Amino acid sequence: MRCPFCSQPDTKVIDSRLANDGDSVRRRRECITCGERFTTFESAELVMPRIVKSDGTRVPFDDDKLQSGIMRALEKRPVEMEQVEASLNRIKHKLRATGDREVKSRQLGEWVMDELRELDEVAYVRFASVYRSFQDVSAFQEEIKRLQESPDEQNSAKKRES
Repeated sequence: MRCPFCSQPDTKVIDSRLANDGDSVRRRRECITCGERFTTFESAELVMPRIVKSDGTRVPFDDDKLQSGIMRALEKRPVEMEQVEASLNRIKHKLRATGDREVKSRQLGEWVMDELRELDEVAYVRFASVYRSFQDVSAFQEEIKRLQESPDEQNSAKKRES
């Protein structure tokens, strides 16, 4: 690591500790040449897959876009920010866990809907109405009916759709 004070390439690590709940490492360093001390933080750089939109275009994953979409659906709903952050982290974990370089936007949308269904049913229906392009009230009614079904009924309905 290059010294930020004298630009010498050699520094030594004096102390290392975990930071940010173990997601990064805080290192206290000292320049061998000038003796100045400074702190660095190291974290793993995980590459997110590209998102393949329905028209075939490929775009980089946008964390802000994901968060803003979820927050828009949750607007004025009684959901704590910690729950939202946990949901965002689960979605990003699923993206990384695929191991693929590209993920279809349809799959990402389904993961978002799964998380919203757990967080808040009203937010789920809001998101679904835009995501699935509801055209009339009957589409809303169908989605609400599906939401009220038991998990076993939902799984058998998904299998029939496939």
